[in-house]
Amino acid sequence: MKLKHILNSQQFTQPLIRELFLRVNEMEQIVKRGGTRDYDRKIMASLFFGSSSLTRFSFEAAMSRLGGKVLTMENASAFFSVSPEDALEDTIRVVDDFCDVIALRHNEIGGASRAADVCSVPLINAGDGKGGQHPTQALLDLYTIHKETNKLDGLKVALVGNLADGRTVRSLSYLLSKYERVKLYFVSPESLQMKQDILDHLEEHKTWYTVESDLHKVLPEVDVVYTTQIERERFTGNDLEFNNLKKNYFIDKEAVKLMHKKAIILSPLPRFNEISRDIDNDPRAAYFRQTQNGMILRMALLAWVLE
Repeated sequence: MKLKHILNSQQFTQPLIRELFLRVNEMEQIVKRGGTRDYDRKIMASLFFGSSSLTRFSFEAAMSRLGGKVLTMENASAFFSVSPEDALEDTIRVVDDFCDVIALRHNEIGGASRAADVCSVPLINAGDGKGGQHPTQALLDLYTIHKETNKLDGLKVALVGNLADGRTVRSLSYLLSKYERVKLYFVSPESLQMKQDILDHLEEHKTWYTVESDLHKVLPEVDVVYTTQIERERFTGNDLEFNNLKKNYFIDKEAVKLMHKKAIILSPLPRFNEISRDIDNDPRAAYFRQTQNGMILRMALLAWVLE
């Protein structure tokens, strides 16, 4: 089965995920050989209305490893001197004449779907808005979990930090709900907890979850700790509240001592105030391996939609 556009996690069934993971394994071998020239006549437009250097570099490296070419634009909102509500559709209609696939980061929830409605070439959602989706990040997260733990059924996963606005944790929750006996622990301050639409989806799919505020209580229970940033600007003028939150949700050597020996720590990166650099060499710290997997998985997705 082939998808023209990759817009959200809900598009992916278990059979599609298995097929994708097989393709990722093939891409790993291609990267070990230094890449391929199979797509040297293909062009990807890296179209970012919002800044995200890590995701953009990952997509561009993936296309380059496939032998393709890249057109890059980080401040895409300045492409046309038109009203903001028209900029997206007009930009897509022009850019899709120049390329074979578009990787789009947009600053509004649903921006990728709007773009896909007018796009004649495959479009991949590279993140849309705070509280939207980031399906390629979620897929690489899922692949990393599978690779590191050798399972998806029966997982216990703690999702930590700003869950209300976190497109990565929202997208990953959709994917994890497709597997059996998964338990999700949403760990954050009350004001940043996971929104009701995700909780409703989990209940509909009979996926177990709990809402928690104490990270240290959860750490001994889980196989995966997926931590995201709690932004300083959320607590403007209240340094004490922010510093207490940082301490409560900070993963350092003391926190890691509470985890299972084979548990892993993931993060979408870049990190700001959620993970101590003192644990980078702990074998459970998988976030840099996670980033490497991201480029390879995006190679597989690009090859998939370009066929």
